[in-house]
Amino acid sequence: MASIHREIRIDARPEDVWDAVRDVGNIHQRLCPGFLTDCRMDGPDARIVTFGNGMVAKELIVDLDDKARRVSWSAVGGRLTHHNASMQIFSDGDGCRAVWIADLLPNDLAGAIAGMIEQGLAAMKKTLDR
Repeated sequence: MASIHREIRIDARPEDVWDAVRDVGNIHQRLCPGFLTDCRMDGPDARIVTFGNGMVAKELIVDLDDKARRVSWSAVGGRLTHHNASMQIFSDGDGCRAVWIADLLPNDLAGAIAGMIEQGLAAMKKTLDR
């Protein structure tokens, strides 16, 4: 199973970054505009996201933990036979770190997914940096 771990430092208060991350139905506007062009809730625990490259994915929201500042989700359908991911926000000096971890199958999609994660983190930084 491929496991991808990426993180980025953001020059913003962790509370503010977490507020955008935890708004799971509006991440295309508040968190990473451009990387995502649309996001809509599909019931209380799922969302449909449209990426800037045109790809559409359904993601089940597995957990939203305000105390740990961590959200986890699972993409369902498409070419992935297994996918679960999480993002956690940690205090880091006068800013924060966003840590994105994804585990997936098949392994040969790891490079493409890692590239998308890096694009998503770059969009977050651009959007949320002071």
